Amino acid sequence: MNGTIANRHAVANLMQTVLLVGVLLALSGLAGYLLFGRAGLWGALGSGLLALILEPAAASRMTLALYGARPLGRHEAPELWRMLATLADRAGLPAVPVPHYVPSPLVNAFAVGRRQSSAIAVTDGLLRTLDAREVFGVLAHETAHIAHGDLRVMGLADFVSRMTALLALSGQIGLLLSLPALLLGEAAVNWPALLLLAFSPQLALLAQLGLSRVREFDADRAAAELTGDPESLARALVHIERVSRSWRAWLMPGWGNPEPSWLRTHPATGERIGRLREMALQAAPAAWPGTALSGPHGAAVPPRPRWWPGGLWR
Repeated sequence: MNGTIANRHAVANLMQTVLLVGVLLALSGLAGYLLFGRAGLWGALGSGLLALILEPAAASRMTLALYGARPLGRHEAPELWRMLATLADRAGLPAVPVPHYVPSPLVNAFAVGRRQSSAIAVTDGLLRTLDAREVFGVLAHETAHIAHGDLRVMGLADFVSRMTALLALSGQIGLLLSLPALLLGEAAVNWPALLLLAFSPQLALLAQLGLSRVREFDADRAAAELTGDPESLARALVHIERVSRSWRAWLMPGWGNPEPSWLRTHPATGERIGRLREMALQAAPAAWPGTALSGPHGAAVPPRPRWWPGGLWR
């Protein structure tokens, strides 16, 4: 993929992000207006902007605690630290994201925090399934999310979506409380407004899912630029998809039925792999900054997680 095509994708992604965030704020503002008039409109919009400005540090800590993640020291995971330091330098981050270990067999990774202070959590399953080159590609993808401010944008989207759902629920409760007056003919119902308020959470959810898919494509593109090796992330996605299929097929037989694209939190994996491999045709060969590793890539992680009574991985 040449520079012109990549720039066109970046501009399109930015425009879609602005549009989708605008749709989310508009839905929330409309729900507030239908319930409380102008005060509700400005209250909903003000709350959304406040969520964008304030740093959700507490949410980051809660997310890591929820997954049982613990930080890995430099002496425990030297190669992970070396990879992240390289990526942080290339992405222009002021601080290296702190790697965290999640004792789970699922093959997954996620980022939390902001540019100045962030963390990237990787699961035991990911460290044992992917090779070092593929781990580097996954870390680049998560680093791109941090560098682009995606965590803040998606945090705003989640907050606005939840607030819209809360306003809709308040409207439904208000309608139930007004039923006696409605039955006595002492009150009238604006049915178009009521229907719009009732369906606003579903519309907000669709906009939130669309925003997530846009940011994933953009993070894939940025990860390929950070590593100079689009094939590394493509290979990682192939392995992650293969492992995920086996787990889902065991837990939910028949899970593989195609779902509508607008209900996905991530783009179709095949489409992401196709785009990355198209970029790989134009990219010069590049090596990840390290040596071939075995096991969990230099991390002195515990033995394989075991299931204890109570459902906790120890």
